[in-house]
Amino acid sequence: MYKAFTCAVCLFYSVAGTAQNYDPNKTFAPGFYSHNGNEFRSADGAPGSKYWQNQANYAIEATFDTTTNVLSGNEIIEYSNNSPDNLEYLWLELDQNADKEDARAQSLAKPGQEAAPDKGFRLSRVVVENSGQVQEADYVVQDTRMQIRLGNPLTAGKSLRLKIGFSFKLLSSSAGDRAGILQTKNGKIYEFGYWFPRMCVYDDLNGWNTLPFIGGGEFYFEYGTIDYKITVPAGMLAVGSGQLLNGQEVLSDRVLANLSKARRSDKTVMIHPAEAVTRSSVTKKTSGTVTWHFAMNNTRDAAFALSRAFIWDGAKINLPSGKTAFAQSVYPEESIRDKSEWHRATEYVKASVEDFSKRWFEYPYPEATNVAGPIGGMEFPALAFDYYKEGGKGLWALVSHEIGHTWYPMIVGSDERRYPFMDEGFNTFIDIYAQEYFNNGEFAPKRDGEYAPKGGNPADEIIPVIKATKGGPTLLTAPDAMDYKYVHPLAYFKTAFGLVLLREVILGQDRFDYAFRTYTKNWAFKHPSPVDFFRSMENAAGEDLSWFWREWFYNNWELDQAVAGVKYVEGDPQKGALITIENKEQMVLPLPMEITETNGHTQTIQVPVEIWQQGAQRTIRVRTTSPVTSVIIDPRHQLPDSHRENNVWKK
Repeated sequence: MYKAFTCAVCLFYSVAGTAQNYDPNKTFAPGFYSHNGNEFRSADGAPGSKYWQNQANYAIEATFDTTTNVLSGNEIIEYSNNSPDNLEYLWLELDQNADKEDARAQSLAKPGQEAAPDKGFRLSRVVVENSGQVQEADYVVQDTRMQIRLGNPLTAGKSLRLKIGFSFKLLSSSAGDRAGILQTKNGKIYEFGYWFPRMCVYDDLNGWNTLPFIGGGEFYFEYGTIDYKITVPAGMLAVGSGQLLNGQEVLSDRVLANLSKARRSDKTVMIHPAEAVTRSSVTKKTSGTVTWHFAMNNTRDAAFALSRAFIWDGAKINLPSGKTAFAQSVYPEESIRDKSEWHRATEYVKASVEDFSKRWFEYPYPEATNVAGPIGGMEFPALAFDYYKEGGKGLWALVSHEIGHTWYPMIVGSDERRYPFMDEGFNTFIDIYAQEYFNNGEFAPKRDGEYAPKGGNPADEIIPVIKATKGGPTLLTAPDAMDYKYVHPLAYFKTAFGLVLLREVILGQDRFDYAFRTYTKNWAFKHPSPVDFFRSMENAAGEDLSWFWREWFYNNWELDQAVAGVKYVEGDPQKGALITIENKEQMVLPLPMEITETNGHTQTIQVPVEIWQQGAQRTIRVRTTSPVTSVIIDPRHQLPDSHRENNVWKK
């Protein structure tokens, strides 16, 4: 943010004439918020004094058969109704059902196909324990949702238990590419995401959140404890969200010794190296089966992975409070060949977690796990699936981004199925600064793939996105409601760039960082809405930003700010310059402006956005002592101005 304001006294004058495409009554319209704050969600964006959310705790025991690729499990869900409402029915997500040919996801892509009975969840039992009564549930499965119709309502403040037996066949790509299988030289890698029936969110905004899983939107679930046991053949290594509780029981003495070293080391330590994969067992038992026991507190999901082919390494994570956590990566031999650089993956996990913890919110979980496998990139709480052949800058970007999702939306539990900008965009934003500072900028700057031509900059690269979506989907559009070609440009790129604008141009770093940290702290392990975010940023930063939310998030307006001319006070440059500026499109932003005089003096000012409240053309008075030779709007190209040629005036 520019700070050299002392050289200019900005006096504002209305000028005749109106830019055809700008209406200040749209941008600065009153009544942005359609409702007041209340006892559940305060007007300052924080949870209210009576904010509530329900809780779901899971106890799961599952077995995976590597000959049939079928995972069979039994789960007990303890569901607590903390709402003020009596619930006559419950809703659960069955996301594995997205693979069924009659599922909505498949019907949209390939309508008219017959159902495939070997795909999706099979339910062997669904039992309800409620108010002292145990009975078979009255339930209906439709697509990826299951409704349980209760005989007796679950009253406010009470809990019940569900007992569900389930199974499904793991495919090479399952559940919309959130799980899968990869054949490697030393064995198969099995990745399990969306692998058990999970409770939908019941909240004060929508009641039951039952949007089906179609593939674009991800997930939105209640917080609780997930305690899970996975029984698999001996010799396989399992890693999962949360913490391994029975490592002393299942891991070999050699592996336990190396693991202990890794937990104390700032440098990556090999726990189960490549040469050991084919020579010695990672588990104490070498035949039969082994049960791996994991648990995670205050989480909304859990995922895990299995393989005999995993190389395993790890290192200590140092947190701002003085506490430590553990970074670990597992990957096959193929991941350290052919320019892949997975031997650095744990270094990237460690650095990312330390950066995000220092800047935004301290990492609350004991482990951060990165898994190489068939999935290109998918996040879960404290665990990520990343493509096994990625390397170089791409591997850093992938690892940092996916583990960064632990903050948004795993800690700050937004609704990914409706508002992907609150997880993908926020996460892409924090990636920018982590990439800038990692190893003295080894992989900086962060660029956005196909939107980053060589020699360009983000402000220029966002312009084609804004033009392409003009009149189309916005950041408030659900991902499944837009052409998927727009999901990345909008949810990731435009959101992140908008937050950079707020931090670097509109608010400044100190005010933005304080407000963003406040939002993160207040909504950690809770369910914020977009409006909660907007209110949080405005209140903690002390700025009315309704004009920005309206133009950047609710619309895809275009920016074109221009220098229309330069005159002098009473015709005398020593009395000051009168610079006329114009806003030609509907978007507005503050104007960083550089003024150079014939005597060589250059000053940089920032004209506040309020200049555009009263019209499209405005004149500012700037202190000068000699004739002006040039005026440049946005000299550092921070703004997404679609016509830079009119940003420059020269004598």
